[in-house]
Amino acid sequence: MPAPKPLSQLLKRWSLAVVGILAFSGFILLGNWQLERREWKLDLIQRVNERAHASPQAAPSKERWPVINKASDEYRRVSVNGHFLPNNNTLVVAASELGSGYWVITPFKQEDGSIVLINRGFINQGVEATPASTEYQQIIGLLRISEPDGSAVRDNDPDTGRWYSRDVAAIAAKHKLSAAPYFIDAEKNELSTEIFSPQATVDPVAGLTVIRFHNSHLVYAITWYSLALMVVGAAVIIVREEKRANLD
Repeated sequence: MPAPKPLSQLLKRWSLAVVGILAFSGFILLGNWQLERREWKLDLIQRVNERAHASPQAAPSKERWPVINKASDEYRRVSVNGHFLPNNNTLVVAASELGSGYWVITPFKQEDGSIVLINRGFINQGVEATPASTEYQQIIGLLRISEPDGSAVRDNDPDTGRWYSRDVAAIAAKHKLSAAPYFIDAEKNELSTEIFSPQATVDPVAGLTVIRFHNSHLVYAITWYSLALMVVGAAVIIVREEKRANLD
């Protein structure tokens, strides 16, 4: 008859068992949570794609400005009517499929007198954007949420006119304007050009908005489930070694 196990050894066994159960349960819960997040992200991507390709709606009016948010409004296809304000361009450092250059941000005065910033498009380094037409017109594009936290590279420096993100409030303040808390990426039109010659004056290339969402939730879920399986594997090895030790 085998001798009874010392109390300390029993406590060690139970402690390992409790830790293993907690770790296994935790990893399974984290994996399940990542799958739920994946479903949410896929639904968001579908809704955003529907917004971006829907018929344009009037851009949110002043009454709606306080409730504009990323979840329900970003990438919505909208239209505004009015005219650009001359001599108020802001160049924001950009990297696009056309290379390195700048987004050309110009304030647009709507029929009700309110101001919204329009991203007229992209220009390469070494070129100058053509002045925005001040004639009455309609602009159609995608509503974008302000980027007040700067870029991953550098923070904006309004005093020197160096912009690395499209911070609506800061850009508007620099031009002594009060503007909507969002900007609009103009759609590509027949005036857009992709010909960049040094020292040339060109129309900004619009329609370069990239709709991209980071979606690695499935990878994360697999990682958590793999860790749960490793806990099971470790438990099997410990039990097997215990039985072998008892036989010896």
